[in-house]
Amino acid sequence: MMEVMTIEKKEISGVKNPKLFIEGQVKNKDFTIEVLADGEPIEYQLEYFNNNHFALTVFLTRNMKDIQGIVKVGEEEKLVFDIKNTSFKRIQNKIKSLLFKPYQTVNVIFVTLKRGIGYLWKEYHFLVPPSLWKKFIKEFFERIKVKDLNLYYNPFNVIDYNKWLKENEEFNEDVELKYQPLISLLIPVYNIGKTYLEECLESILNQTYQNFEIILVDDCSTNEETLETLKKYEQNAKITVKYRKENGHISRATNDALKLAKGEFVGLIDNDDVISSHALYEVVKVLNEDKTWDLIYSDEDKLNLDGLRCDPNFKSDFAPDTLLSSNYICHFTVLRKSIMDEIKGFRVGYEGAQDYDLFLRFTEKTNRIKHIPKILYHWRMVPGSTSMVIDNKNYALERGQKALEDALKRRKIKGQVHIHPNCPYYYIEYDIEPKPLVSIIIPTKDYADITEECLNTIYEKTTYPNFEIILVNNNSQEKKTFALFAKFAKEHSNFQVVDANFEFNYSKINNMAVKKSKGDYLLLLNNDIKVITPNWLEIMLGYAMQSHIGAVGAKLIYPDETIQHGGVIVGLGGVAGHAYVDVPRNANVWGGKLSVPTNYSAVTAACLMIKKTKYKEVKGLEEDLKVAFNDVDFNLKLCKKGYYNVFLPQVELYHYESKSRGLDNTTEKYKRFVTEVEYMTKKWGKTLENDPFYNKNYSLRKSYMLDKKKRKEENDENKK
Repeated sequence: MMEVMTIEKKEISGVKNPKLFIEGQVKNKDFTIEVLADGEPIEYQLEYFNNNHFALTVFLTRNMKDIQGIVKVGEEEKLVFDIKNTSFKRIQNKIKSLLFKPYQTVNVIFVTLKRGIGYLWKEYHFLVPPSLWKKFIKEFFERIKVKDLNLYYNPFNVIDYNKWLKENEEFNEDVELKYQPLISLLIPVYNIGKTYLEECLESILNQTYQNFEIILVDDCSTNEETLETLKKYEQNAKITVKYRKENGHISRATNDALKLAKGEFVGLIDNDDVISSHALYEVVKVLNEDKTWDLIYSDEDKLNLDGLRCDPNFKSDFAPDTLLSSNYICHFTVLRKSIMDEIKGFRVGYEGAQDYDLFLRFTEKTNRIKHIPKILYHWRMVPGSTSMVIDNKNYALERGQKALEDALKRRKIKGQVHIHPNCPYYYIEYDIEPKPLVSIIIPTKDYADITEECLNTIYEKTTYPNFEIILVNNNSQEKKTFALFAKFAKEHSNFQVVDANFEFNYSKINNMAVKKSKGDYLLLLNNDIKVITPNWLEIMLGYAMQSHIGAVGAKLIYPDETIQHGGVIVGLGGVAGHAYVDVPRNANVWGGKLSVPTNYSAVTAACLMIKKTKYKEVKGLEEDLKVAFNDVDFNLKLCKKGYYNVFLPQVELYHYESKSRGLDNTTEKYKRFVTEVEYMTKKWGKTLENDPFYNKNYSLRKSYMLDKKKRKEENDENKK
């Protein structure tokens, strides 16, 4: 008997707009399903998840009585569910709904208050400037009004994402294009189905910008449907088709297309994908703003097996260390042809990672790289493609590793490229010969037991031999604190205590210690940190030694095994906030951001390494910022100088978060905090609104989520 789908859970909810929810598993996805209500087809949405799980949502009306689901495989069909929505059940649901409404309102108020109090304590210790209080109170009443505990859409929930697209996606052709370069779109073709190839080509032919040519190179297809489709489209004056006499795979086929290209720029498209009708217009629009861009790339998403858009990839602006971890650039990409010719196009032998290898070589020739934060490319999820499961092309990972190893050799950098064991991305361990001295600077005030734990884990776990510890004593008073100082000074020749007998000023304390340090590299460290990764200094030092890198940060973890610091997003929650707070330590998040090195605008100074000359180049930490945001300001100064800051999730430490300094709970401290917020807003205003390493489509209230309300509207309101 045919067994394609098994049902695990089903329920009907809602009265005004009732829905049927069904969850279960599928043996395989090679089937179609028809949902009927009283014998007539009705609307539904089908989503697939890991391990072949699915979720089916059926949209009902109250007068529907009999809902059936029929699965078809070839000529066979099977009734997989038959649900009676009786009048009694509808009345029962209505009564439940009426009783539920007051409960729902009370629950929303309670949960919102609970979450808000926790957030305000964790992020601000209740020291919130008036401007932010106004914002938080407004959000509170918004949630109660809509009876919604969540103000965000989850970008990786298909239904949420498509709702967000409907509310937010828009394209305006509001710029006259005086500069209209020819763009050659290169498409290698091999045994692709007629429907997919036609949809790909029609998406290009229907572009609002029309100065383009399409170059199709058939890689010796054997599928008659493919060949017939090519014959049909080569009649179009904008399309050139070349037929290879032998199969040479994607690199050779694309290079053949490149040789035929007449455009000033070339665009890369796969033969089963589609682009937005505004894609070329958006590319040429940025070229009209600046003709010197050599590489332009956009955001992208996928088309699932049901044709729904899903899995958006909202990218950062150019991030060289992120690129060394993964091909985050991917699609849609337009490149200057003269540079493509210079690097001789794609390299044979890197199939599966040919684009990645190309981008690594191309970005060695130019820094004129532009990101368009709009989804212009839709990557089709077809069985067997890397868009569905990377395991389908394990060789792609290995060839990507080879491309990275080649890149290090070309750049004359010594290091080892590793494939991460839990996600399809890479991380590099840089060689650090010779081994320079690292000065570890730790401010402290009493709390000897906490400081001792920190020092013990450094001395007991650290495998790197060449470091010194400078413990900066800021007005300690307890006897056991001074006993601790004496103990470590006696036991370790690379330990010293420096007195900072002035009012707490984190910036001034560290700047003073830097002047007394002997190392070529500095590590700023809080005294409530415990080392987890034994070779933490080697890994961080390898990155800090790279000429383009400024500050190097680590993954900091709360004692409950959740994230305290996963990189700093500028503008999040006001001035800046940590990414992925409270997410499980080993969570496999989108893009491997908690697994492999990623560029951020800032990393926390609770554990931050930097070359001393770079620290001095930006004049250290800003002493006007005594407590808050001095590390964010420091990182942004490095960015302004052209350096890239990087977060290293492979380096892990526990962080107990500012225990020894105490809480900012006095009027004086509150005024200082407000002053520091104003300082940052005045100095970095525009940057706080648009972090280049955090896509502007994401929320500034909760990291890597999508606002239900447009950020544009919020920004306009904030400016009033």
